[in-house]
Amino acid sequence: MFAIVRTGGKQYRVAAGDKIVVEKMAGEAGDQVTLGDVLLAGEGGELKDVGGLTVAAEIIAQAKGEKVIVFKKRRRHNYRRKNGHRQRHTILRILSIGGESKKADKAAAKTQDAAPAAAEA
Repeated sequence: MFAIVRTGGKQYRVAAGDKIVVEKMAGEAGDQVTLGDVLLAGEGGELKDVGGLTVAAEIIAQAKGEKVIVFKKRRRHNYRRKNGHRQRHTILRILSIGGESKKADKAAAKTQDAAPAAAEA
């Protein structure tokens, strides 16, 4: 099964066991995170409903990317500036795709609790 998730303003196609590099997320190595913004899910050529679908992932490491050199120059003005930047990112391992979100579970539990109380009254 695969899913397309959105995190950090980018979209990623993931499957269980994949490793992806995303924009910096809060957490330490070994922490579990849930990616709730699932745009599409499917298996083979069939698409599935993504309502309440989540993707469970584990943070492998917090890392920095390659250095990008920012060089500015204005001709004939003796103006040169050299700066560097390293973007921070998080490396994730996708554990599983599926499972209802906690909000959907709580809503279902409230509905089930309210139904027997209404029937008794």
